[in-house]
Amino acid sequence: MNDRLTALDAGFLQAEDSDPHASLAVAVLAVLEGPAPDFAELQAALDERSATIARMRQVLHSYPLDISAPQWVTAPHFDIGHHVRRHTVTAPGDDAAVYRAVADVMERRLDRSRPLWEAWVLDGLRDGRWAMLVKLHHCIADGVSAAALLAAVCDDQADPHDEVPDVASRSSRGPLHGFNPIALGNDAWRMLTSTARGGVRVAFGAAQIVAGMLTAPAQQLNGQLSDLRRFSAVQVSLSDVQLISKRFGVTVNDVALAAITDGFRSAMLRRNMQPSAGPIRTLVPVSVRPPELHHVPDNRVSLLLPDLPVDRSDPLEQLRLVHRRLSTAKHSGQRQAGSWVVAAANLVPFPIMASAVRLLGRLPQHGVVAVATNVSGPRERMRILDRQIIDLVPVPPIAVGMRTGIAILSYADHLTFGVIGDYDAQLDVDELARGIEHGIARLVDVASAAMHTRRLGNLMLLSG
Repeated sequence: MNDRLTALDAGFLQAEDSDPHASLAVAVLAVLEGPAPDFAELQAALDERSATIARMRQVLHSYPLDISAPQWVTAPHFDIGHHVRRHTVTAPGDDAAVYRAVADVMERRLDRSRPLWEAWVLDGLRDGRWAMLVKLHHCIADGVSAAALLAAVCDDQADPHDEVPDVASRSSRGPLHGFNPIALGNDAWRMLTSTARGGVRVAFGAAQIVAGMLTAPAQQLNGQLSDLRRFSAVQVSLSDVQLISKRFGVTVNDVALAAITDGFRSAMLRRNMQPSAGPIRTLVPVSVRPPELHHVPDNRVSLLLPDLPVDRSDPLEQLRLVHRRLSTAKHSGQRQAGSWVVAAANLVPFPIMASAVRLLGRLPQHGVVAVATNVSGPRERMRILDRQIIDLVPVPPIAVGMRTGIAILSYADHLTFGVIGDYDAQLDVDELARGIEHGIARLVDVASAAMHTRRLGNLMLLSG
């Protein structure tokens, strides 16, 4: 494992350094069935299980004047008491009380003199439940690898390396097997032309990203962050989302973003804002992580910048526009441009790269309103100390002027939207979460009506 941070991993540190009110940690809230285990027993179990994960026992060593990227080194002294803590939520222990506790924890930055993770045990939940909020710095992992780290501290997890394919054995043929000079010439020509086309796409995609970051949208929903946060969440049926996806030939991510669009629109209307003024530009991280590296703790993402059509009221029109705009963004070279920028940053001397990220982080950013990230979670229910995890709720960070963050995580038979917002943001996170739930419900109604009409038409054809 490489112990020196990549440019992307280190970039999350510099982005946090550029804003005293930013806390670039990601988290997941696990709500578990009761009764809660003894705290000392749970602390000891997490101490033992986290010891098998190198990053959980390492701290960052930074070099003077940023002469080199920070490096992971073994922590000289590790005390599990610094990392596994307990908090009693306020009565009556309902979702609102739990979400207030989540917001409080997410406001605080992780101490860089220690390993960059915490696990907060939340008790006082109603119905005899308890919860655990696992929080780690974004420089350690993106959503995919963070989900793998969570799985590693659960009960009876299979060794992830057992499922990693042997890349070296994918082809047993030698380099001269079946040598054909004509085919080799054709391959070379195809590679040359595809490289040229790829270069044009990357340049076009980069231009779109820059324009999207610099061009102010019609709705000014971003701005300077405060030191306080609000959090909310909503859960929907995964089968409902898949029904919509199948009926209209779109992806699950398309459906999720269409529901977020409807959520933004309804929240804006409640605040007497005019959605008709234009779309909302949203940063959508895209994983570029190959399956065999899911369990490597680092960041491997690119990005897309689609405009969410909040100016449209019809749910089906919203869905079709989201699908079209995401498809256009995917094929325009935005994802390739993002990957190219990340790769190029690793070639720039680290002092220059670090200074540039900090400088850019301090500049006002008016182009992008929110971040919306989607991670595929476990389909089977997990357990911690033989207590079943009932729900998994994702918690994203916010930074660089984006005052709203939405994370989407599938778990078992549900899809959960975690919504975090700056305390002084114009849109209320509870209203946004309820709007997302309503957006899914509207799309389910449209999909069900369309299926009923189709069945009725088939029956009429058969009877005729």
